[in-house]
Amino acid sequence: MAPLRSLLLLSLVTTLAALNHAVAASSNNAQAPLLIDDDDDDYVCTHPPYKVLMVSKSPLVIYINDFITPEERAHLQRITKDTFSHSAVTSRGSVSGRQLHSVRTSQSTSVSPDAVVRCIEDRALSFQGYDVPRSHLEPLQLVKYAVSQRYNFHTDWFTDPAHSTSQVGGNRVSSFFAYVHVANDTTGGGTNFPLLDSPSDERWCDLGIVDCDEQYENGVTFLPREGNAIYWENLLPDGRGDERTLHAGLPVTSGGGKIGMNIWTRQLPLGKDIRGEAD
Repeated sequence: MAPLRSLLLLSLVTTLAALNHAVAASSNNAQAPLLIDDDDDDYVCTHPPYKVLMVSKSPLVIYINDFITPEERAHLQRITKDTFSHSAVTSRGSVSGRQLHSVRTSQSTSVSPDAVVRCIEDRALSFQGYDVPRSHLEPLQLVKYAVSQRYNFHTDWFTDPAHSTSQVGGNRVSSFFAYVHVANDTTGGGTNFPLLDSPSDERWCDLGIVDCDEQYENGVTFLPREGNAIYWENLLPDGRGDERTLHAGLPVTSGGGKIGMNIWTRQLPLGKDIRGEAD
């Protein structure tokens, strides 16, 4: 029996060694984002275990850690490469409703709804509750900021009633702004809400969420952190726009810049040719 016991022990040791090697290889591979095949019919939508932090109850503002996965971020950058153009804004009195303006100097692009994009859309919809239909969701938009580029103070909800009629889906109920890419050497480029009360707990600073060097009277500035997102609600209960959601994309002061993503939900189903225009 002794030789048999020795053979079984040797086999067990060999198996454990093989398993340890496989686990180590898997851990090493997980350090780099996996490429997602754009045409992969076998793609399975899975949602990351993101963490939410309440910033403000009125207006409702929530910070979300790890909302967009590394694989999704790489995919978004790949499918939008070389498609960016100068960002436009909605202007009162404009025939088309959209104009180039010095208040917004970033570049932007709409994102085609492939399987990965629809997975992100599903996540944004379910975050808001299961009663929000996909027909209320605007096409996702990426915005790219290089050094000195910015978007001055604005609201995502429309101030001109002509741009929020029932024919075009009404006004914007909610916004997500997610950070898709932030170059390691980037400075500046935060997202500032001047009318929000600055959080007092030092953990907001220690975790690198809020710029705690900002003056208190300047409200709250969220630092750009890849994969994380800010969610807020734009409208008051009576449907009027909430002025407290005023915000700005602060200029990138140095480095390789950032790419953000806008996800907007309307009050009603969207009309034809709806395009995004805000930070």
